[in-house]
Amino acid sequence: MTSRAESRSSDAALELVAGVHDLAAEVAQHRSTFDSEGRLPDRLVEELAALGLFRLLLPTSLGGRGLSALEFMDVVEAAAALDGAIGWLVGNGGGMARAGGYLPEASAREIFDDPLAFLVSSTGAVGRAVRVASGYSVTGRWPFGSGSPHGTWFVTICAVEDNHQATGELIFVYAPRKDVLLHDNWRVSGLCATGSVDFEFVDVFVPDRFTHAFQPEPTQPGTLFRLPTRSIFSWTVATVPLGIAAGAIDDFASNGRSAMRRSDSVAFAERELVQSQLGQVMARTAASRAYLRHAMSTLLEGVEAGTELEAGRIDFRLACTFASQSALWAIDLVTEMAGAAAILRSSPLERRERDARAAAKHVAMSPAAYVTGGKLRLGCDLSNTSF
Repeated sequence: MTSRAESRSSDAALELVAGVHDLAAEVAQHRSTFDSEGRLPDRLVEELAALGLFRLLLPTSLGGRGLSALEFMDVVEAAAALDGAIGWLVGNGGGMARAGGYLPEASAREIFDDPLAFLVSSTGAVGRAVRVASGYSVTGRWPFGSGSPHGTWFVTICAVEDNHQATGELIFVYAPRKDVLLHDNWRVSGLCATGSVDFEFVDVFVPDRFTHAFQPEPTQPGTLFRLPTRSIFSWTVATVPLGIAAGAIDDFASNGRSAMRRSDSVAFAERELVQSQLGQVMARTAASRAYLRHAMSTLLEGVEAGTELEAGRIDFRLACTFASQSALWAIDLVTEMAGAAAILRSSPLERRERDARAAAKHVAMSPAAYVTGGKLRLGCDLSNTSF
């Protein structure tokens, strides 16, 4: 297990972050198509795959990067600072590579032997998995399939039926792209290039070797694979708004040295109010980043020690929500300081604001987490609360 003290990234993580930075010029070249196409260009996705950004949590024995929890956060945040949609897909695709730690090795290799492997998942609905010989017949439609245009395999949650009766069991099922229908319905204001369309299974046969329990028994070693499923889904996207905010801060700081409002004769960088507000933004985003990493490290320690995880899971969801809200607060303040320039489509701040707001709508970062945290502290009944 990685200890709480592990905050320094490995050479692999540092290499990935450097690779993300090296893509800046190419991303800038293609960004004008992100909104109109509703997806990333294939060439750019191929470069992300070549860097290993869709294999972040795949064990090294299966050709993955095998990053630790904190390293994963570092890489996803760097990708989101480059572009919100890229960060979102790296968080989702790189995070879903953890499937290699749950599936039988032969099944995992069948998926990940493809150098362009990208697993699309959705928690937005529950499908129907009817027990048949040697597997399941799966039907359902799932929204928010981030990366669907580039997906090679699709992963869904299903309720099991056996002999025409619901068993109460939830499972994950995996199917190749050829068995999946995509619906071109991603028309949104932010994270436009994630291609998060609905996808559908219609009586798709999924063999047993491409299924596992909702809370699976790992097939690979590592505390990471023993995290609660609900927590790990939250974790893979919670860093994205912070990365978008970091990019917005960089944009403002770079331009603020010489930029000024039309009616002013003093650059932003020389105004004490701007200096103070930028300092506040830096402090709050750093605090929320530290809280998120602390909560994840504490949760991992609880998993490793075999202790009760209720408080740790709730604290982690609080940290996810606080991170997203801190990021939105920071971006709001930065765009307010930038003034009317921030609403121009030519301004990177305009896109960052839209992307951050879209990311923060994810259920993993819902303000409802504050209610759950309050219930825990007050000793209220949590039996009907999802966290």
